[in-house]
Amino acid sequence: METIISSKTKTVIIGPERPFTIIGERINPTGRKALAREMAADNYERVISDAVAQVEAGAHMLDVNAGIPLADEPAILAKAIKIVQSVTDVPISIDSSIVAALESGLAAYEGKPLVNSVTGEEERLEVVLPLIKKYGAAVIGISNDETGISEDPDVRFAVAKKIVERAMDHGIPREDVIIDPLVMPIGAMRYAGRQVFSIVSRCRDELKVNTCCGASNVSFGLPNRGPLNAHFLAMAISHGLTSAITNPIEHEIKQGIMVADVMMGNDENCTSWIMANRPPAEDGESEARPRRERRRRRRDSA
Repeated sequence: METIISSKTKTVIIGPERPFTIIGERINPTGRKALAREMAADNYERVISDAVAQVEAGAHMLDVNAGIPLADEPAILAKAIKIVQSVTDVPISIDSSIVAALESGLAAYEGKPLVNSVTGEEERLEVVLPLIKKYGAAVIGISNDETGISEDPDVRFAVAKKIVERAMDHGIPREDVIIDPLVMPIGAMRYAGRQVFSIVSRCRDELKVNTCCGASNVSFGLPNRGPLNAHFLAMAISHGLTSAITNPIEHEIKQGIMVADVMMGNDENCTSWIMANRPPAEDGESEARPRRERRRRRRDSA
């Protein structure tokens, strides 16, 4: 159960036995007025700085969205993708609700992208899935349909199953469909967390597919959102969540994911945790440590 996504030079493998995949969320003008103005005015400086900062913070992939009202979304999205691919080597999630923009982004992309997204609506499935097949992409399937977003996790799982089956009917392999169980605000929906955990577990055990979510939705409207997002992600990972569109720059979120990787056995020998949390070497320590290690190895081999 592994989903392979690639750029020109880098491959990311999403799967339950792999370290959790972080998809950086910040290249999205929704709710970011300055970014929206700049992208509409053909200014991509903030896109570049956000791309580089997220990768430096540990993002394995980047979500790129150009949903700006009254702007030429297909052209802006294609240009943003080309620019991001010119300054980073990580794969991209092409994010749009406009089919023409998705096709424009797919045509501009070099590698095997992830498309965000398709829903369970019949009209949407019949338009988006042929694009996924044509370009050999993977796709995020969002578990809602013509009836809206159900509060019943069984109904949302049924929509997820439908998306996977319809994708396979179009010749898209199961492993190239990643299900988004739809994270709802916990402040407005008491059991939103439990619903997600239930759907994610069933996607792993019954559908044998990977999962993704927009993690920050869970804390919408609540104060001190960082710990809520971080602990939600760690709990979701324990139920089988394999990727998320989130903000790697937020320390608590990154730390929560790293803890989950350790506890799930996906950080072999706790190497990533140790590297990220080792105290900085004191003056002269960086040179002394290799000498001590060489002496220790000589003693051990004697």
